Amino acid sequence: MTTDDLCTADWTAAPLPVSHPDSVTLIRRYYAELITRYHGRPADDAEVSEVITREPSDDLVPPTGIFVVARIGGAAVGCLGVRVLTADMAELTRMYVGPEARRRGVAGGLIAAAEGFARDTFGAERLRLDTRADLVEARALYARHGYREIERYNDSPYADHWFEKALA
Repeated sequence: MTTDDLCTADWTAAPLPVSHPDSVTLIRRYYAELITRYHGRPADDAEVSEVITREPSDDLVPPTGIFVVARIGGAAVGCLGVRVLTADMAELTRMYVGPEARRRGVAGGLIAAAEGFARDTFGAERLRLDTRADLVEARALYARHGYREIERYNDSPYADHWFEKALA
């Protein structure tokens, strides 16, 4: 899969090292929004840093994963990670699209890109993910893209719903 395959007239998506400054910024934005929604108040930098330490993303690099970043006009606006779980299964994680880029097809495009990388790069036949009950938009997005709810498959203390999709 090439960057051209993931391009629309409006945005592009491509792998980027999880340690790249744009990736780091997107992960911080992701956690800040999750914390804010969960607690109903703004997250502070120390809180975000603490969660990043507890929930590291450093495995989202080959051969254990990949991190995909979406851009509009060169600005990093969204991300999605793929984590290898087994020889035939991977997991979507760190799904985030900034408010400035929502409703432009970026989330669906990131999912399609991540599915392609999971299948073509890592040989995954199935993708799983977990999400929280308060992230209603995320649950609807995953269902629209063919993910079906399954039984709990991990021990994440933050997850309320688990999904899976078979990759063709």
